[in-house]
Amino acid sequence: MSVTTETAASATNWNLLADRVLDGHSLSREEALSILQADDDSVLSILDAARRVRQSLFGKSVQLYYLKNAKSGLCPEDCNYCSQSKISEAPIEKYAMLNAERLLEGARLAAENQSRTYCIVASGRGPTDREVDHVSSVVRQIKQEYDLHVCCCLGLLEPEQAIRLKEAGVDRVNHNLNTSERHHPEICTTHTFQDRLDTLSACRDAGLELCAGLIVGMGENHGDVVDVALKLRELSVESIPVNFLHAIDGTPLQKTGMLTPAYCLKVLSMFRLTVPSAEIRVAGGREVNLRSLQPLSLYAANSLFVSDYLTTAGQRPEDDFRMIADLGFEITAGDYDSARLLSHWKVPHQRSENCEPGAGGSCGCG
Repeated sequence: MSVTTETAASATNWNLLADRVLDGHSLSREEALSILQADDDSVLSILDAARRVRQSLFGKSVQLYYLKNAKSGLCPEDCNYCSQSKISEAPIEKYAMLNAERLLEGARLAAENQSRTYCIVASGRGPTDREVDHVSSVVRQIKQEYDLHVCCCLGLLEPEQAIRLKEAGVDRVNHNLNTSERHHPEICTTHTFQDRLDTLSACRDAGLELCAGLIVGMGENHGDVVDVALKLRELSVESIPVNFLHAIDGTPLQKTGMLTPAYCLKVLSMFRLTVPSAEIRVAGGREVNLRSLQPLSLYAANSLFVSDYLTTAGQRPEDDFRMIADLGFEITAGDYDSARLLSHWKVPHQRSENCEPGAGGSCGCG
């Protein structure tokens, strides 16, 4: 038996693999592949291994985020999955970048609700210099007035744009790889995989934290999913949103079939074991792909989006809160909107030891 075969075979002892990861072992490509290729009968054993790593590094915390568009549609790119792309016929709302007053109002509410992060998300290939100036000006005001962590998702960035955002006070940039380099031309032709890597590199060089993930279920193979995980580990990203394709009518991928819940759980477990210290977020499409097994996803992931996504509806926030509480996990609202939703949740739940009454939901106790 070859060394590679022995390594992959040993990965079927999932608890042993978790022990090795906790001792500092980095999964090989073969080990990561073995997780996705495992029989569905093994999914609970795999998930338990991921749970052990998640619990060791993140305890019982679940970080909540809410997606919001600061600019919708009007995008010249041809990403096949996206309702905002130039080739999409999906009926979505379209509007230009929100003005400073509306962006600052969101920041004020975030601060009042003791949220940690304020996110500015805009559609398009990338921001114009005028848009970077606009966002930078707003972020400077936010940093002067509020103690907020600021994350921007603005598309492809030039190095000097990333530097300007960092100098303005932006803490983190979200820019997903979406799929592997091999599969990328099947998903988008108006920009390359290298363009995305260049943006992440520019942001890292500028001193920005990185949030980058993928969309699973776009016709890729197991190796493509693993290659994204390995690339994100190489880039040392702080946060990884794992999306599962929610095929939108009017897009080229509208007839793409849903994934099985068991496979989704294996994907999340593979990411937890491959990039153990990253925040793993179970993101778009979890409702339609994980279905009744959604709660199990949080044994691997330690973060999720609540309410709706950019252009698709999500599960009711109160159902998310109940799901998390039923698991015995502790909820932390990461941004204003998730804190606002959580503060209105009336279902009784256990107050954490460090909770201060009137904390506005940021501690997870409403």
